[in-house]
Amino acid sequence: MPVDLPGPHTRWRCGICGNLTRFDVARTLRSRDYVHVDLAGAPRVEERDIVDEKIEHVWCRWCGAVDSVVCEPRPASG
Repeated sequence: MPVDLPGPHTRWRCGICGNLTRFDVARTLRSRDYVHVDLAGAPRVEERDIVDEKIEHVWCRWCGAVDSVVCEPRPASG
């Protein structure tokens, strides 16, 4: 089940154990990269622009639950 990426006002939470901090994420990413190849032929990505990103699955690292992670509002600070 796809889950949205957390943003400035949202966070992930496992609906089974309540974990808020550790997750395994499977995602599909399309990017445009600026690659610098040195004279020896070794490539290094110097800039990356994300063109499209899709979260496929998020697993809870603590309890191992699959597809139980939800994106919820962050609590108000202050």
